[in-house]
Amino acid sequence: MITVDAMGDACPIPVIKTKKALAELNGSGELEVFVDNEIAVQNVSKMAANAGGDVASEQISEGKYRVAIRLAGDGTTGERDTEEKAEEKQAEKTAGKEKKHTIVVVSSDRMGSGNDELGKVLIKGFIFAVTQLDELPEQMLFYNGGAVLTCEGADTLEDLKNLEAQGVEILTCGTCLDYYGLKEKLQVGSVTNMYAIVEAMNRADKIIRP
Repeated sequence: MITVDAMGDACPIPVIKTKKALAELNGSGELEVFVDNEIAVQNVSKMAANAGGDVASEQISEGKYRVAIRLAGDGTTGERDTEEKAEEKQAEKTAGKEKKHTIVVVSSDRMGSGNDELGKVLIKGFIFAVTQLDELPEQMLFYNGGAVLTCEGADTLEDLKNLEAQGVEILTCGTCLDYYGLKEKLQVGSVTNMYAIVEAMNRADKIIRP
């Protein structure tokens, strides 16, 4: 079993350490990760689950958590998935219907600069406008002040829940939720980390920012 000590590490270091350790397993084996906060538990667990791992977590003591990950494969799943996705993308391209990977990135609870109240009206209108697009984005990423828009009390929740119901992945930065004291008030989507945000932006064919 590989042990990863990510106690005291800031986001996204626990995720990056875990990702590297998973690569060492070559698709089969066990891994345990120690972190010091619930947001890190969620981030590590989600990444490991996406990698095909069986994940379990527990709180060992105040400020100490353990995430157990088990991979039971032949080490080639990820490679096959990548090849299959590439073949699927090529088939779509050949058929002339390649779908663009579009994401929306929201970094503030208002749109533009000048008048703050106007900015809040505009951001609400922006998110509603996204619901009316013929081709919806695959993901919407919220960080810094944008994290407020996915939490309790925000007037954007109805539209965001509508988008989520239609298959749009709503992701909010865990560090930002923690900073603003909102981690218990998230109402739509799930928590993400800075590594996943950068990874999503790097993969995107188009990034829309209000």
